[in-house]
Amino acid sequence: MFGYIQNDKIVIKHNFGFFSNCNVTLHYIVQYINSHHNYPRILDTKNVFNWYKNEENKNNDITTVYFQHYNTVNTTIPLKPNISYNHNLQYVNYKYLPFKKLQPILQKYFSPSKNIQIIFNNIKKKYNLNFTNICVLFYRGNDKNSEIHKCSYNCYDEHIKSIIKKNKNIKLLVQSDETGFINYMTKKYPNRSFYFKDEIRHIDKCDSTVDKVMKEKNFEFSQYYLAITLIMSKCKYIICGTGNCSMWIALYKGNADNIFQNIQN
Repeated sequence: MFGYIQNDKIVIKHNFGFFSNCNVTLHYIVQYINSHHNYPRILDTKNVFNWYKNEENKNNDITTVYFQHYNTVNTTIPLKPNISYNHNLQYVNYKYLPFKKLQPILQKYFSPSKNIQIIFNNIKKKYNLNFTNICVLFYRGNDKNSEIHKCSYNCYDEHIKSIIKKNKNIKLLVQSDETGFINYMTKKYPNRSFYFKDEIRHIDKCDSTVDKVMKEKNFEFSQYYLAITLIMSKCKYIICGTGNCSMWIALYKGNADNIFQNIQN
């Protein structure tokens, strides 16, 4: 059981990857809104981000490290019940996501904290980002390969070439947890590609994840990763796979325009 609804409270028990946790939390919030036509009074997430806690905060709910507390967000945000959503929608074509109905929920429960906003602005300034001139190349690899069928690195090339024809000055933001993908893209497009060298973790292709291989740094880098996801959502074009991480880029973007999504090849 990922969680449960009890009266005016939601308790989330799910504890896996960062955006897997976010997705399950969103799933239960939608369930509550559809059945109660109201927001839950209490959202219990104290066990949701256990992977990302350090020794100092191991007994705390660290959700507000990432997101503004829902009680501090404008409670007059209009509800739009009868939302067709569940956590398995990470595998669908994202153009079918109910973006408009989900936006009030994302605003209330998943607005970035001031801490994440600072990280966002620092990265933007450090790399001199111009979102209107960036195409994101996002590849969530490693253990994700055992969950869904991933395309090869070179399947991105066709879309990249098409985008370059539209904008000869486009920059390519390479974002991946798989070292091979970063190396492939930066070598193939050396004059226009870049990646966040100090703010991401990546490993050689394997059946594990950076969250397990480098778990001692999870608290720090999970904050970077949320900020980077927000950055990716603001870029002009996004080429990505399918899964929780890709879906949350789309959710924060608010639509599927200019998203090239690989869906089971």
